[in-house]
Amino acid sequence: MSAITKREYYGETCVICEKEKEKGIHLYTTFICTDCETEMIHTQTSHPSYQFYIKQLRKITTPKILS
Repeated sequence: MSAITKREYYGETCVICEKEKEKGIHLYTTFICTDCETEMIHTQTSHPSYQFYIKQLRKITTPKILS
C-alpha cells in the first residue's frame, strides 16, 4: 500500500492516562480520552483512584486571552 493511500491517525495524548487515543473531549488546551472520562464520572470520591484523577486534572491550564 502506498503512502498516499495509507492514512494512519494516531490521535492525541490524554492528560489522564497519558496514552494516545482517537476519541475524547477537549478541555481548554488538553485532551481527555473517552475511557478516562467515563472512569472519572463513575468513580466515587472515596475511591483511591479519585485522587489520581485530581492530580492529573491539575495539569490542565486555563488558556490566556491575548489582546
